[in-house]
Amino acid sequence: MEPMIENGHLDGKMLIAMPSMTDPRFARSLVYVCAHSGDGAMGLIVNKPAPDLEFSDLLKQLNITAAPETPEIRIHVGGPVEHGRGFVLHSAEYDTSESTLRVSDDFGMTATIDILEDISRGQGPRSCLLALGYAGWGPGQLESEIQANGWLTCEARPELVFDLADATKWRAALDSLGISPMFLSAEGGSA
Repeated sequence: MEPMIENGHLDGKMLIAMPSMTDPRFARSLVYVCAHSGDGAMGLIVNKPAPDLEFSDLLKQLNITAAPETPEIRIHVGGPVEHGRGFVLHSAEYDTSESTLRVSDDFGMTATIDILEDISRGQGPRSCLLALGYAGWGPGQLESEIQANGWLTCEARPELVFDLADATKWRAALDSLGISPMFLSAEGGSA
């Protein structure tokens, strides 16, 4: 019998898509798991930039006035669910008690317009990325995908999520496990 992953065990972890992942929405993706419970899991892809979408344009669409020193935040395709909904994954020092989900000691996630207003005023989190949409799994679905060799997991480090170029994050996550993509097999197994 396969061991089950305990509920909440994946909160704040990274999912690394195996090279055999053929779904183009997840191929070579790196997903930060924001929530994992008996009800399923929710995460944000952190290495797939949204094409042709700039943070300043998004602020204009939302009628938020940006201060001259407003940083240009990277916008990502967070996943295939609810593309019109935005999520900000950020460093943990930023916390609005009503709307911030504190995922770990290093990360929080906020999905309200307040954080965009704070960022535009220079009062936002030290580090962040914006994701449109999210990746979601029903009860037991993610655990089954991991056991079927669809995903590897690793620790989430702020520099991996916020500092590296998107094109290098997937490989850097594998490197953190000491794994070369050349040696990964599409075949799963159990001991």
